[in-house]
Amino acid sequence: MFEGLQDRLDLAFKKLRGHGKLTEENVKEGLREVRLALLEADVHYKVARDFVARVGERSLGQEVMASLTPAQQLIKVVNQELTELMGSTHQGLDLTGRSPHSLMLVGLQGSGKTTTAAKLALHLSRTTREQPLLVPADIYRPAAIDQLKTLSRQIKIPAFDSQPGQRPEEICGQALAKAGQDGRSLLIVDTAGRLHIDEELMGELARLKDLLRPQEVLLVADAMTGQDAINAAIEFHQRVGLSGVILTKMDGDARGGAALSIKAAVGVPIKFIGVGEKVDALEPFHPARMASQILGMGDVLTLIEKAQATVDEKEAERLARKLKKAQFDLEDFLSQLRQIQKMGSLEQIISMIPGVGKLMKGAGQVNPDTGELKRVEAIILSMTPQERGNPKILNGSRRKRIAMGSGTSVAEVNKLLKNFQQMQGMVKKMGRGGRGRMPDLGSLLGG
Repeated sequence: MFEGLQDRLDLAFKKLRGHGKLTEENVKEGLREVRLALLEADVHYKVARDFVARVGERSLGQEVMASLTPAQQLIKVVNQELTELMGSTHQGLDLTGRSPHSLMLVGLQGSGKTTTAAKLALHLSRTTREQPLLVPADIYRPAAIDQLKTLSRQIKIPAFDSQPGQRPEEICGQALAKAGQDGRSLLIVDTAGRLHIDEELMGELARLKDLLRPQEVLLVADAMTGQDAINAAIEFHQRVGLSGVILTKMDGDARGGAALSIKAAVGVPIKFIGVGEKVDALEPFHPARMASQILGMGDVLTLIEKAQATVDEKEAERLARKLKKAQFDLEDFLSQLRQIQKMGSLEQIISMIPGVGKLMKGAGQVNPDTGELKRVEAIILSMTPQERGNPKILNGSRRKRIAMGSGTSVAEVNKLLKNFQQMQGMVKKMGRGGRGRMPDLGSLLGG
């Protein structure tokens, strides 16, 4: 997501940095590049036009032109305006008022509503005091009810036992009563979708809204559909009234136009983004953090939050003691690989570390392959505990056995062990207070 936009913006800023002093002419030329970059990223043309006009107005003022570092100041202005464009600050859910609260998820078929309902329930159960009850109210899509019930068992959060033969209003009315009886404080309602917007769908959603009086009506939109997501958001907002948006598939290779346009085009904030297929792959949307990622500045705060949510503190302390004594072995390396995998895709993690993505591109490195991680893990798991603790004992026959057991080659085993030796040397230098150069990510993972 945003890779193409990031490259185009980087190119535009690089040209501007080449000028010691900015003039009105080269600022306008740079802003034309920015506008083209936004349009190529599928940003709505009116949003792109207004964005460039605002940046241009600020860029041609004293704030930028009189600066000692005008190109850097222009990047700062673009960063601020991108943040403003996407909503300025994170806007959470309104969970005030009478209990049980209710959240209605609406959207077109295929946008990921059912999976998002489960993700949202899991997220809120972990981050708030709410006790969610999932409500399968999509009686039209085959297996939609069963899918949500299956997900509810997976995340250990109850789902109302609705049946395909019931009307959606009946399901929601009974679910409200059930929530009151069972002390569940929050209903998350998965409504029906269609392949397109029609009167029947909108009429049903309006009736459910009157019945539930929800605190939030959230549109679940597929970020991969670009302009179609924005058009759907406009239509749903006009017909039903939205309070926010959840964008799914933000980990995909979409151009990112929906994320940049939807707040300005519809007037409601993006509240969450889906960043993967797993049930815990849902994150609150922070405009400032997203703007920083788009401009290649990383997103350290989100990275820290991911680490805090996934890293075992006792394991981290144990590893810190071993690092201090320069006793880092393959068992510890395997443990670290698994911690990294819990945090999300490597590409996503790299994009959050300031400068690393650009550094890798500059060095001609591609993003580490997740399959490479699996191969490294398979090689280490094919070793005995004794071999993991002391790789020096790995002679030719042992290496051959490990290659056969892991479905890899002896050359791949040798490469991993060589890279690990280099890493151990670096760890020892760090333990002695030396500096030691960090090996590149590709070599550490055997790439």
